Amino acid sequence: MSWTSTERYRIRPAPGGLALVQELLNTRGITPYATDALAEQTAARQWLRDTTAYWAGEHGWDTPSAAPADADVQQVMTLRDRLERMTAGHPPTETGPTTVTLTPALTADGTVTLSPQGSPGPWLEAAVWAEVLLAQHDHTWKRLKLCKEPQCRSAFYDRSRNNSGVWHDVRTCGNAANLRASRARRKAAPTPNTTEQA
Repeated sequence: MSWTSTERYRIRPAPGGLALVQELLNTRGITPYATDALAEQTAARQWLRDTTAYWAGEHGWDTPSAAPADADVQQVMTLRDRLERMTAGHPPTETGPTTVTLTPALTADGTVTLSPQGSPGPWLEAAVWAEVLLAQHDHTWKRLKLCKEPQCRSAFYDRSRNNSGVWHDVRTCGNAANLRASRARRKAAPTPNTTEQA
């Protein structure tokens, strides 16, 4: 599977598990480029089915215990809202434990894994929180950002050396921001007085 929601905006997927978090964030629609991938139930269920199946296959996990339902889609949309706030640097509106399940398992080589359980909504939420936790511990979480351009706000992974990127693409969103700033400066500049002195 390609990361369809991320790649439709021509954004390079984040490394490792952050690609899953980025993919969820980029299901949000950006006018006029694409619609919200979770807004229509049939499409949302297909996205959820494909994404959980791919992620389970990548990790050798069991797939969700049921087919996606309306409640699963709603849970994933709520999760997306929470992640948007966190990625933008805002404090979460809700804190405390979540009602998802991660089951520990030991592989043949002695590696401990945490496998998400449940129907697609809780399954995906468990997988996402696990990846956020790992990214926070290895200090890559701060590199997942929302584009500063108000008309974009796509999720991108900042690969700059000093983690200073603010736009997902400097040539598009960066140029748009610089153009607006230039126009604002020209508008604010005093107009020359052309009235002739008597």
